[in-house]
Amino acid sequence: MFACISLLPFVSYGQVDIELKNPSFEGYPTQGTFISPNLPTPLPKGWYDCGRIYFPEETPPDVHPNNYWENTVMPSDGETYLGLVVRNNETWESVSQRLNTPLKKDQCYTFSIDLARSNNYWSRSKDGTDNVSNYSTPAVLRVWGGTGFCNTDQLLTESIPVTNSDWKSYTFEIEVNSNYRFITFEAFYKTPILEPYIGHILLDNISTFKAYNCNEEPILAAATTPTTPEKKAPPHKRAKKKEPKKIEKETPIVTEVDSKKSLPKKKIMEELDRKSMKKGQKITMKNLYFAADSDSIEINSYYVLDELFDFLKDNSDIRIEIGGHTNGVKGITHDYCDNLSNKRAQQVANYLVRKGIEETRLEYKGYGKRQPLASNKTKSGRKKNQRVEIKILSLG
Repeated sequence: MFACISLLPFVSYGQVDIELKNPSFEGYPTQGTFISPNLPTPLPKGWYDCGRIYFPEETPPDVHPNNYWENTVMPSDGETYLGLVVRNNETWESVSQRLNTPLKKDQCYTFSIDLARSNNYWSRSKDGTDNVSNYSTPAVLRVWGGTGFCNTDQLLTESIPVTNSDWKSYTFEIEVNSNYRFITFEAFYKTPILEPYIGHILLDNISTFKAYNCNEEPILAAATTPTTPEKKAPPHKRAKKKEPKKIEKETPIVTEVDSKKSLPKKKIMEELDRKSMKKGQKITMKNLYFAADSDSIEINSYYVLDELFDFLKDNSDIRIEIGGHTNGVKGITHDYCDNLSNKRAQQVANYLVRKGIEETRLEYKGYGKRQPLASNKTKSGRKKNQRVEIKILSLG
Protein backbone atom coordinates (compact mmCIF):
# COMPACT_ATOMS: atom_id res chain seq x y z
CA MET A 1 0.00 0.00 0.00
CA PHE A 2 2.74 2.46 0.96
CA ALA A 3 4.77 1.57 -2.14
CA CYS A 4 1.77 2.39 -4.34
CA ILE A 5 1.30 5.74 -2.68
CA SER A 6 4.96 6.67 -3.16
CA LEU A 7 4.61 6.10 -6.91
CA LEU A 8 1.65 8.42 -7.40
CA PRO A 9 2.59 11.25 -9.82
CA PHE A 10 1.47 14.08 -7.57
CA VAL A 11 3.99 13.04 -4.92
CA SER A 12 7.06 12.77 -7.09
CA TYR A 13 6.61 14.65 -10.33
CA GLY A 14 5.38 17.82 -11.98
CA GLN A 15 3.64 20.94 -10.85
CA VAL A 16 0.59 20.04 -8.83
CA ASP A 17 -2.10 22.43 -7.63
CA ILE A 18 -3.16 22.15 -3.98
CA GLU A 19 -6.73 22.35 -2.72
CA LEU A 20 -7.45 23.01 0.92
CA LYS A 21 -10.10 21.20 2.89
CA ASN A 22 -13.09 23.43 3.66
CA PRO A 23 -11.46 26.62 2.30
CA SER A 24 -14.52 28.78 3.11
CA PHE A 25 -14.72 27.66 6.75
CA GLU A 26 -18.19 26.17 6.37
CA GLY A 27 -19.70 25.06 9.68
CA TYR A 28 -21.92 26.37 12.45
CA PRO A 29 -21.67 29.97 13.73
CA THR A 30 -20.03 29.69 17.15
CA GLN A 31 -18.67 32.19 19.63
CA GLY A 32 -15.25 30.89 20.65
CA THR A 33 -15.44 29.66 24.23
CA PHE A 34 -14.75 26.64 26.43
CA ILE A 35 -17.53 24.09 26.80
CA SER A 36 -15.41 22.73 29.64
CA PRO A 37 -11.86 23.63 30.73
CA ASN A 38 -10.36 21.11 28.30
CA LEU A 39 -13.01 21.22 25.60
CA PRO A 40 -13.17 24.35 23.42
CA THR A 41 -15.95 24.98 20.91
CA PRO A 42 -15.16 23.21 17.63
CA LEU A 43 -13.79 24.91 14.54
CA PRO A 44 -15.15 24.22 11.04
CA LYS A 45 -14.26 20.75 9.77
CA GLY A 46 -10.70 20.41 8.51
CA TRP A 47 -9.21 23.14 10.68
CA TYR A 48 -7.21 22.96 13.93
CA ASP A 49 -6.98 25.73 16.56
CA CYS A 50 -3.31 26.58 17.14
CA GLY A 51 -4.22 28.35 20.35
CA ARG A 52 -4.58 24.93 21.97
CA ILE A 53 -0.81 24.56 21.52
CA TYR A 54 0.54 28.06 22.07
CA PHE A 55 -2.08 29.83 24.21
CA PRO A 56 -4.21 27.13 25.92
CA GLU A 57 -5.78 29.61 28.36
CA GLU A 58 -7.23 31.72 25.53
CA THR A 59 -10.54 30.97 23.81
CA PRO A 60 -10.63 29.64 20.22
CA PRO A 61 -11.51 31.68 17.09
CA ASP A 62 -15.11 32.68 16.31
CA VAL A 63 -17.13 31.33 13.41
CA HIS A 64 -19.40 34.04 11.95
CA PRO A 65 -21.97 35.38 11.23
CA ASN A 66 -24.32 35.55 14.19
CA ASN A 67 -23.80 39.14 15.34
CA TYR A 68 -20.99 38.03 17.69
CA TRP A 69 -19.13 41.02 19.17
CA GLU A 70 -21.57 43.27 17.19
CA ASN A 71 -19.95 42.12 13.94
CA THR A 72 -22.58 42.23 11.18
CA VAL A 73 -20.40 41.39 8.15
CA MET A 74 -22.00 38.71 5.96
CA PRO A 75 -19.98 35.87 4.35
CA SER A 76 -18.05 36.40 1.18
CA ASP A 77 -18.66 32.80 0.13
CA GLY A 78 -20.94 30.10 1.52
CA GLU A 79 -22.68 30.37 4.88
CA THR A 80 -19.91 31.01 7.42
CA TYR A 81 -16.43 32.49 7.75
CA LEU A 82 -13.67 32.78 10.37
CA GLY A 83 -12.57 35.62 12.64
CA LEU A 84 -9.06 35.75 14.11
CA VAL A 85 -7.94 38.25 16.76
CA VAL A 86 -4.70 39.68 18.13
CA ARG A 87 -4.67 40.63 21.81
CA ASN A 88 -2.81 43.13 23.94
CA ASN A 89 -1.39 40.37 26.17
CA GLU A 90 0.92 39.13 23.40
CA THR A 91 -1.36 36.33 22.21
CA TRP A 92 -3.01 35.86 18.83
CA GLU A 93 -5.16 33.36 16.95
CA SER A 94 -4.23 31.02 14.12
CA VAL A 95 -5.63 27.89 12.47
CA SER A 96 -3.89 25.04 10.69
CA GLN A 97 -4.60 21.99 8.55
CA ARG A 98 -2.82 18.99 7.09
CA LEU A 99 -2.60 19.12 3.31
CA ASN A 100 -3.50 16.13 1.17
CA THR A 101 -0.69 17.15 -1.17
CA PRO A 102 2.40 18.83 0.33
CA LEU A 103 3.81 22.16 -0.71
CA LYS A 104 6.96 21.21 -2.61
CA LYS A 105 10.48 22.52 -2.17
CA ASP A 106 11.62 25.13 -4.75
CA GLN A 107 8.07 25.30 -6.15
CA CYS A 108 6.15 28.57 -6.55
CA TYR A 109 2.43 28.95 -5.97
CA THR A 110 -0.18 31.67 -6.22
CA PHE A 111 -3.43 31.79 -4.29
CA SER A 112 -6.05 34.25 -3.13
CA ILE A 113 -8.12 34.71 0.01
CA ASP A 114 -10.96 37.07 0.89
CA LEU A 115 -10.13 39.30 3.85
CA ALA A 116 -12.04 42.01 5.70
CA ARG A 117 -12.23 43.92 8.98
CA SER A 118 -15.40 44.72 10.87
CA ASN A 119 -15.85 48.20 12.29
CA ASN A 120 -17.26 46.55 15.41
CA TYR A 121 -15.62 43.68 17.27
CA TRP A 122 -16.34 44.36 20.93
CA SER A 123 -14.92 42.04 23.57
CA ARG A 124 -13.09 42.18 26.88
CA SER A 125 -9.60 43.63 26.73
CA LYS A 126 -6.62 41.65 27.97
CA ASP A 127 -5.10 44.51 29.98
CA GLY A 128 -6.02 43.06 33.36
CA THR A 129 -9.32 44.92 33.60
CA ASP A 130 -12.89 43.92 32.76
CA ASN A 131 -13.20 46.73 30.24
CA VAL A 132 -14.99 45.94 26.98
CA SER A 133 -12.99 47.26 24.05
CA ASN A 134 -13.33 47.31 20.29
CA TYR A 135 -10.88 44.89 18.62
CA SER A 136 -11.03 46.96 15.45
CA THR A 137 -7.36 47.86 14.96
CA PRO A 138 -6.16 46.50 11.60
CA ALA A 139 -4.14 43.28 11.77
CA VAL A 140 -2.26 41.35 9.11
CA LEU A 141 -2.56 37.81 7.82
CA ARG A 142 0.50 35.57 7.96
CA VAL A 143 0.66 32.23 6.16
CA TRP A 144 3.15 29.61 7.34
CA GLY A 145 4.40 26.32 5.97
CA GLY A 146 5.38 23.63 8.44
CA THR A 147 6.15 20.00 9.16
CA GLY A 148 3.42 19.66 11.78
CA PHE A 149 0.19 21.26 12.96
CA CYS A 150 0.79 24.98 13.62
CA ASN A 151 4.53 24.74 12.95
CA THR A 152 6.03 27.99 11.68
CA ASP A 153 9.01 26.69 9.70
CA GLN A 154 8.70 29.18 6.83
CA LEU A 155 6.76 32.42 6.58
CA LEU A 156 5.27 31.96 3.12
CA THR A 157 3.64 35.38 2.85
CA GLU A 158 2.19 38.27 4.84
CA SER A 159 -0.54 40.72 3.92
CA ILE A 160 -0.61 44.45 4.42
CA PRO A 161 -2.81 45.59 7.34
CA VAL A 162 -6.42 44.72 6.48
CA THR A 163 -8.35 47.97 6.72
CA ASN A 164 -11.25 47.29 4.31
CA SER A 165 -14.66 46.80 5.92
CA ASP A 166 -16.01 45.05 2.83
CA TRP A 167 -14.58 41.82 1.45
CA LYS A 168 -11.57 42.07 -0.85
CA SER A 169 -9.68 39.27 -2.54
CA TYR A 170 -5.96 39.40 -1.74
CA THR A 171 -3.67 37.53 -4.13
CA PHE A 172 -0.28 36.20 -3.03
CA GLU A 173 2.72 34.58 -4.70
CA ILE A 174 4.97 32.31 -2.66
CA GLU A 175 8.16 30.34 -3.11
CA VAL A 176 8.60 27.26 -0.92
CA ASN A 177 12.06 26.36 0.42
CA SER A 178 11.23 22.90 1.79
CA ASN A 179 8.51 20.25 1.61
CA TYR A 180 5.62 21.18 3.92
CA ARG A 181 2.62 18.97 4.68
CA PHE A 182 0.95 21.56 6.95
CA ILE A 183 -0.22 25.13 6.42
CA THR A 184 -1.18 27.73 9.03
CA PHE A 185 -3.18 30.97 8.69
CA GLU A 186 -2.37 33.43 11.47
CA ALA A 187 -3.57 36.86 12.56
CA PHE A 188 -0.68 39.04 13.67
CA TYR A 189 0.12 42.61 14.62
CA LYS A 190 0.93 45.23 12.01
CA THR A 191 4.71 45.22 11.97
CA PRO A 192 7.01 46.82 12.71
CA ILE A 193 5.51 47.19 16.18
CA LEU A 194 6.86 46.82 19.70
CA GLU A 195 3.65 47.12 21.72
CA PRO A 196 0.84 44.57 21.27
CA TYR A 197 -2.71 45.80 20.64
CA ILE A 198 -6.23 44.44 20.16
CA GLY A 199 -7.41 43.85 16.60
CA HIS A 200 -8.79 41.24 14.19
CA ILE A 201 -9.16 39.99 10.62
CA LEU A 202 -11.95 38.07 8.90
CA LEU A 203 -11.13 35.18 6.53
CA ASP A 204 -13.17 33.46 3.79
CA ASN A 205 -12.94 31.79 0.38
CA ILE A 206 -9.35 30.53 0.06
CA SER A 207 -8.60 29.55 -3.53
CA THR A 208 -6.65 26.60 -4.87
CA PHE A 209 -2.88 26.99 -4.59
CA LYS A 210 -1.85 27.15 -8.25
CA ALA A 211 1.65 25.80 -8.92
CA TYR A 212 3.93 27.51 -11.43
CA ASN A 213 7.58 27.55 -12.45
CA CYS A 214 9.42 30.13 -10.33
CA ASN A 215 11.21 31.42 -13.44
CA GLU A 216 7.94 32.16 -15.21
CA GLU A 217 5.04 34.51 -14.60
CA PRO A 218 2.31 32.92 -12.44
CA ILE A 219 -1.20 32.08 -13.57
CA LEU A 220 -3.39 33.80 -10.99
CA ALA A 221 -5.38 31.56 -8.72
CA ALA A 222 -9.08 31.40 -9.50
CA ALA A 223 -11.10 33.59 -7.16
CA THR A 224 -13.75 36.26 -7.11
CA THR A 225 -12.34 39.26 -9.02
CA PRO A 226 -8.92 39.47 -7.34
CA THR A 227 -8.02 42.79 -5.81
CA THR A 228 -4.35 43.05 -4.87
CA PRO A 229 -3.86 45.85 -2.36
CA GLU A 230 -0.08 45.76 -2.81
CA LYS A 231 1.38 44.15 -5.90
CA LYS A 232 4.72 42.45 -5.30
CA ALA A 233 7.19 40.88 -7.69
CA PRO A 234 7.61 37.07 -7.56
CA PRO A 235 9.95 36.12 -4.69
CA HIS A 236 12.86 35.25 -7.00
CA LYS A 237 12.67 38.68 -8.67
CA ARG A 238 12.50 40.81 -5.55
CA ALA A 239 15.41 43.15 -4.90
CA LYS A 240 17.65 42.42 -1.95
CA LYS A 241 17.39 44.70 1.05
CA LYS A 242 19.87 47.55 1.00
CA GLU A 243 22.41 47.97 3.76
CA PRO A 244 22.10 51.09 5.96
CA LYS A 245 23.85 54.08 4.44
CA LYS A 246 27.06 55.45 5.89
CA ILE A 247 26.76 58.64 7.89
CA GLU A 248 26.96 61.51 5.47
CA LYS A 249 27.53 65.15 6.18
CA GLU A 250 24.68 67.31 5.00
CA THR A 251 23.48 70.84 5.47
CA PRO A 252 22.96 71.38 9.21
CA ILE A 253 19.41 70.77 10.39
CA VAL A 254 17.54 73.90 11.38
CA THR A 255 14.57 73.49 13.72
CA GLU A 256 12.59 75.74 15.98
CA VAL A 257 14.52 74.39 18.97
CA ASP A 258 18.02 74.72 17.49
CA SER A 259 18.81 77.98 19.25
CA LYS A 260 20.22 78.17 22.76
CA LYS A 261 17.26 80.24 23.86
CA SER A 262 14.91 77.32 23.12
CA LEU A 263 16.69 74.88 25.41
CA PRO A 264 15.11 74.21 28.79
CA LYS A 265 16.87 75.76 31.75
CA LYS A 266 17.22 72.49 33.63
CA LYS A 267 19.72 69.99 32.28
CA ILE A 268 18.08 66.83 30.92
CA MET A 269 21.06 64.46 31.27
CA GLU A 270 22.86 65.24 34.52
CA GLU A 271 25.34 62.47 33.69
CA LEU A 272 26.89 64.66 30.97
CA ASP A 273 29.48 65.93 33.43
CA ARG A 274 33.10 65.80 32.32
CA LYS A 275 34.45 65.81 35.89
CA SER A 276 32.66 62.60 36.94
CA MET A 277 32.71 60.84 33.56
CA LYS A 278 34.66 57.60 33.02
CA LYS A 279 35.68 55.56 29.99
CA GLY A 280 33.11 52.82 29.31
CA GLN A 281 30.33 54.68 31.13
CA LYS A 282 26.84 54.30 29.62
CA ILE A 283 24.25 57.05 29.76
CA THR A 284 20.63 56.63 28.74
CA MET A 285 19.31 59.49 26.63
CA LYS A 286 16.23 60.85 28.37
CA ASN A 287 13.36 62.52 26.53
CA LEU A 288 14.37 61.03 23.19
CA TYR A 289 11.30 60.01 21.19
CA PHE A 290 10.76 58.28 17.86
CA ALA A 291 7.59 57.80 15.85
CA ALA A 292 6.02 54.41 16.61
CA ASP A 293 8.01 51.55 15.05
CA SER A 294 10.08 54.03 13.07
CA ASP A 295 13.49 55.71 13.10
CA SER A 296 11.88 59.12 12.60
CA ILE A 297 12.90 61.44 15.46
CA GLU A 298 10.03 63.44 16.97
CA ILE A 299 10.39 67.22 17.21
CA ASN A 300 10.35 67.34 21.03
CA SER A 301 13.52 65.20 21.09
CA TYR A 302 15.75 67.97 19.79
CA TYR A 303 16.21 69.44 23.28
CA VAL A 304 18.20 66.42 24.48
CA LEU A 305 19.94 65.98 21.12
CA ASP A 306 21.13 69.58 21.24
CA GLU A 307 22.25 69.07 24.83
CA LEU A 308 24.41 66.14 23.69
CA PHE A 309 25.70 68.18 20.74
CA ASP A 310 26.71 71.07 23.02
CA PHE A 311 28.53 68.67 25.35
CA LEU A 312 30.47 67.05 22.50
CA LYS A 313 31.27 70.45 21.00
CA ASP A 314 32.69 71.68 24.32
CA ASN A 315 34.64 68.43 24.86
CA SER A 316 36.28 67.79 21.51
CA ASP A 317 38.49 64.97 22.84
CA ILE A 318 35.58 62.69 23.74
CA ARG A 319 34.49 59.82 21.46
CA ILE A 320 31.19 58.02 21.98
CA GLU A 321 29.19 55.04 20.77
CA ILE A 322 25.45 55.51 20.24
CA GLY A 323 23.63 52.28 21.04
CA GLY A 324 20.01 51.54 20.13
CA HIS A 325 17.91 49.08 22.11
CA THR A 326 14.36 47.74 21.73
CA ASN A 327 12.10 45.87 24.10
CA GLY A 328 11.46 42.16 23.67
CA VAL A 329 7.80 41.67 22.80
CA LYS A 330 7.19 38.01 22.00
CA GLY A 331 6.90 37.27 18.29
CA ILE A 332 9.16 40.14 17.14
CA THR A 333 12.31 38.71 15.53
CA HIS A 334 15.89 39.56 16.41
CA ASP A 335 16.44 40.70 12.83
CA TYR A 336 13.67 43.27 13.08
CA CYS A 337 14.77 44.55 16.50
CA ASP A 338 18.42 44.73 15.43
CA ASN A 339 17.50 46.67 12.29
CA LEU A 340 15.18 49.15 14.03
CA SER A 341 17.59 49.83 16.91
CA ASN A 342 20.48 50.28 14.48
CA LYS A 343 18.51 52.77 12.39
CA ARG A 344 17.50 54.77 15.45
CA ALA A 345 21.10 54.95 16.66
CA GLN A 346 22.15 55.96 13.16
CA GLN A 347 19.62 58.79 13.09
CA VAL A 348 21.05 60.21 16.33
CA ALA A 349 24.56 60.01 14.86
CA ASN A 350 23.36 61.63 11.64
CA TYR A 351 21.86 64.53 13.58
CA LEU A 352 25.09 65.19 15.45
CA VAL A 353 27.19 65.01 12.27
CA ARG A 354 24.87 67.40 10.46
CA LYS A 355 25.15 69.82 13.38
CA GLY A 356 28.95 69.77 13.10
CA ILE A 357 30.37 66.89 15.17
CA GLU A 358 33.21 65.06 13.39
CA GLU A 359 32.14 61.65 12.11
CA THR A 360 35.35 60.09 13.50
CA ARG A 361 34.15 60.83 17.03
CA LEU A 362 30.98 58.79 16.66
CA GLU A 363 30.11 55.13 16.34
CA TYR A 364 26.62 53.66 16.32
CA LYS A 365 25.22 50.18 16.78
CA GLY A 366 21.86 48.46 17.21
CA TYR A 367 21.69 45.90 20.01
CA GLY A 368 18.06 44.96 19.41
CA LYS A 369 16.44 43.24 22.37
CA ARG A 370 19.57 41.45 23.59
CA GLN A 371 20.37 43.72 26.56
CA PRO A 372 17.16 44.32 28.56
CA LEU A 373 17.27 46.38 31.74
CA ALA A 374 13.92 45.12 33.06
CA SER A 375 11.27 42.48 32.45
CA ASN A 376 9.42 42.67 29.13
CA LYS A 377 6.29 41.32 30.82
CA THR A 378 5.23 44.76 32.04
CA LYS A 379 4.57 47.97 30.13
CA SER A 380 6.97 49.92 32.35
CA GLY A 381 9.65 47.29 31.80
CA ARG A 382 9.24 47.40 28.03
CA LYS A 383 9.41 51.20 28.11
CA LYS A 384 12.66 51.04 30.08
CA ASN A 385 14.19 48.52 27.67
CA GLN A 386 13.37 50.61 24.61
CA ARG A 387 16.11 53.23 24.75
CA VAL A 388 19.16 54.87 23.19
CA GLU A 389 22.38 54.89 25.21
CA ILE A 390 25.66 56.68 24.71
CA LYS A 391 28.86 54.93 25.77
CA ILE A 392 32.08 56.83 26.44
CA LEU A 393 34.74 55.28 24.23
CA SER A 394 37.63 57.62 25.06
CA LEU A 395 38.43 60.75 27.09
CA GLY A 396 41.39 62.68 25.71
